[in-house]
Amino acid sequence: MTVLSNKRGVELDEPVPLDGQAPGALAVPEPAAEARGSIGASVRAYVALTKPRVIELLLITTIPVMFLAQRGLPPLSTVLLTFSFGAMSAGAANAINCYIDRDIDVKMRRTRRRPLARAQVTPARALVFGITLALVSTAGFFFTVNPLSAAGSLFAILFYVFVYSLLLKRRTSQNVVWGGIAGCMPVLIGWTAITNGLAWTPFVLFGVVFLWTPPHTWTLAMRYREDYAVAKVPMLPVVATERRVITESLVYTYATVACSLVLWPVAGMGPVYGAVAVVLGLVFLGEGHRLLKAVRAGVTGVHLRPMRFFHLSNVYLALLFTAVAVDPLLH
Repeated sequence: MTVLSNKRGVELDEPVPLDGQAPGALAVPEPAAEARGSIGASVRAYVALTKPRVIELLLITTIPVMFLAQRGLPPLSTVLLTFSFGAMSAGAANAINCYIDRDIDVKMRRTRRRPLARAQVTPARALVFGITLALVSTAGFFFTVNPLSAAGSLFAILFYVFVYSLLLKRRTSQNVVWGGIAGCMPVLIGWTAITNGLAWTPFVLFGVVFLWTPPHTWTLAMRYREDYAVAKVPMLPVVATERRVITESLVYTYATVACSLVLWPVAGMGPVYGAVAVVLGLVFLGEGHRLLKAVRAGVTGVHLRPMRFFHLSNVYLALLFTAVAVDPLLH
């Protein structure tokens, strides 16, 4: 719900590079395809500031946890309110992040079509938009869901903006490791929206997302290493060898799978979740070992196909949390 990560801490705006552009080439802001005065163009620009693709990924981890917390079908009204204010909360953090990162977004192929990089929205308006969404989403959670969910949402926004975007992102290669905490908050918010309390179960799922974030992000950063280097963002693939990046990613992958299996006894999950977690874990680890074998054989660069791992990691998380939602309905 509120920011990950994708970033947890990675923005998945434009995963496919533009043809004919050199890696890291400095982009020139382009005029909008539609007339600048068009209401439709303005709406699309503000929606783009919220990074809808990131929001989709975050909400994948929110709704299933509500099914688990309820041990069945959660109240539709609570799901809709949590979904709506969660999307707004994530959008707030992402919009403010666009304001903070506007100087580097114009330099990177993956982000140079964002509204601020293309001068479709002024920085001041983007900042006001983000702050407004943050205030409305926090108030919405507080008055229609519960204060604990509101606190979790606000914490995620502040953590993503001040800890990840302003403190960690440009200073350390461990940025997405600790910055990813913001992207784990949807799990806790989904749980508290139903129970108005906390337990070990949501913290285990918090751990799954936390451990999943680094390998997910680093394999994407391997593909866009030149972009990050030009923008002077010290992602691990910029400052370390490919072998080290893949080795560390595999360690985190093992930890992710192990944590997913811990949920089985802790939450009293049934055989459906257990079977899905085991099969998905084996596939996920198999892809990690494929990367390690390739880099040990001397394969490098795009020939390693790191994006294959990246896309598989998305599928892994989506299917695992689908099992989290389905299992209580059957068990």
